[in-house]
Amino acid sequence: MTIRKFSVPERPADEAERQAALDAYGLTEPHANPQLDAIVEEAAGIFGVPTALISIVDRERQWFPARVGMKAPSTPRSVSLCGHAINHAEPFIVPDATVDDRFAGNPLVIGVDGIRFYAGAPLVTPEGFRLGTLCLIDRTPRAALSDDQIGRLKALAGKAMAILEKRRAERG
Repeated sequence: MTIRKFSVPERPADEAERQAALDAYGLTEPHANPQLDAIVEEAAGIFGVPTALISIVDRERQWFPARVGMKAPSTPRSVSLCGHAINHAEPFIVPDATVDDRFAGNPLVIGVDGIRFYAGAPLVTPEGFRLGTLCLIDRTPRAALSDDQIGRLKALAGKAMAILEKRRAERG
């Protein structure tokens, strides 16, 4: 039996500052937000994927304050595809995780119901910190997104970030 490895996401160079920004949003505290729920539902519908998430990448986990098609409220950061995505300014797209050396042995990818397709648009603060992603997940491989689709994904991520900005302002 061949053991397939995977890449643990690197921490951004500005991790301490990114984490401080995340803390300022109060996003380490679970909270229900129907507006974020509506965004992931809209994303799942637009892109025809079974799973759409708002994923917040915290110190040791990624957690999902809004999710469609995912029962788990969080997963370890060490296996997080979103942990890779926050290292990119533009949407991070993996058409087939099973043939990508960074992810082929990842526990979230291995198996029949594992992640095959992933696309994550970063949630970027006005200061430029990437707190997490709005991501799309499918159990079947897909072609890369078109420029129009990437634009729509980025627009939805922007809407989500505006909601998070409002939360930060209300917290003072």
